[in-house]
Amino acid sequence: MSNTASTLSSADRAAPHLISAAAPPSLRLMLALEDFEAPARRYIPRPIYGYVSGGVERNVTLNWNRSVFDDLALVPRMLINVSQRSQKTQLFGRSYDSPFGISPMGGTSLAAFQGDLALATAAATRNIPMILSGASLTPLETVRQAAPNHTWFQAYLPGETQAITELVERVAIAGYDTLVLTVDIPVGSNRENNVRNGYNAPLRPNLRLALQCLARPSWLIGTALRTYFTQGMPHFENMGKRTPLVSSTAVRERANRDHLNWEHVALMRRLWKGKLVIKGILDKRDAVIAREHGCDGIIVSNHGGRQLDSASSPLRVLPGIVAAAGDMTVMMDSGIRRGTDALKALALGAKFVFVGRPMLYAAAVAGETGVRHAIRLLHYEIDRDMAMLGANSISEISREMLMDARGLDTYGLR
Repeated sequence: MSNTASTLSSADRAAPHLISAAAPPSLRLMLALEDFEAPARRYIPRPIYGYVSGGVERNVTLNWNRSVFDDLALVPRMLINVSQRSQKTQLFGRSYDSPFGISPMGGTSLAAFQGDLALATAAATRNIPMILSGASLTPLETVRQAAPNHTWFQAYLPGETQAITELVERVAIAGYDTLVLTVDIPVGSNRENNVRNGYNAPLRPNLRLALQCLARPSWLIGTALRTYFTQGMPHFENMGKRTPLVSSTAVRERANRDHLNWEHVALMRRLWKGKLVIKGILDKRDAVIAREHGCDGIIVSNHGGRQLDSASSPLRVLPGIVAAAGDMTVMMDSGIRRGTDALKALALGAKFVFVGRPMLYAAAVAGETGVRHAIRLLHYEIDRDMAMLGANSISEISREMLMDARGLDTYGLR
């Protein structure tokens, strides 16, 4: 894809439904990212769907992540020639066709057959970045080989010099150029929904789990058994000791994450020669410290509402963080579902945004084809929204295009 004008025909621009009409029959009613969730829920067993979709405790932050976008209204300009619009975006020395990428998500290949590879290859095809989760079931080397120029790696690390050194060396040898450290998980969160749904990591074999898997025969055959007979028992591959996905006794390594601190970030900066990104920042003071430690970028994030309930939505704190970050690249995730959501975040100063759950649902529904379709839907929405806002480029998306929808001006816009 070279630019928006060359990849979307005049017919596509005039009639959005033609984009879905060109998709495989099973995807033609997928008109927006939200449309992938219902069929994914019918496909994925309840424990796994609950793990993917749920937040933490009362889901306050999870709900805020969506509702916060409605606090902002768009103010379009008229009679501007927008026929040459393009959403190409420069990020860390690369040019991407859209200002969004795919967030890191653990368990993707549990919900969808070879889900990590489906996300990575679809992202490469559509020329956007995908961040591979450290909690993935596919070796980081395999994913990087499948999409060498579009995959970043996200790490969960303990506060231990040896573990950090070994992981950084492994990621470098695999050829990654961007390493993302997630910092908002000093301890495990209180995901009560996982207990209620019977989800564990690793999965504990029992009658309840067996019955729930049998209730989703398409997933059982198309994902679980297909994976087992083609690849063997899946393992958590990228978090120190390999841990089987299903075990009555095994435990994933999570120790000493509460020891992780800025000294370890300094160590990573000395060891890692590529781009270093910190994910999980919500306080502008931490953005300043990240910049002082030589980080190339930060992702403003609350872990998709899955860690601290009542933690602020990234969009609310984004303007202050952008102001404090200086020339460091500021990105954002959590809650983005529409082109207007992405543009609101960009207008508040984010350089780039990332989308999580909808891409996983798309992978569950239709593999790589589903993810490509989801990416195209969001790409088209941004194109159309840019036209109606009166913008030809992402650089033209600014705070002047926003106002507080509640008349409170809490964002300092007008």
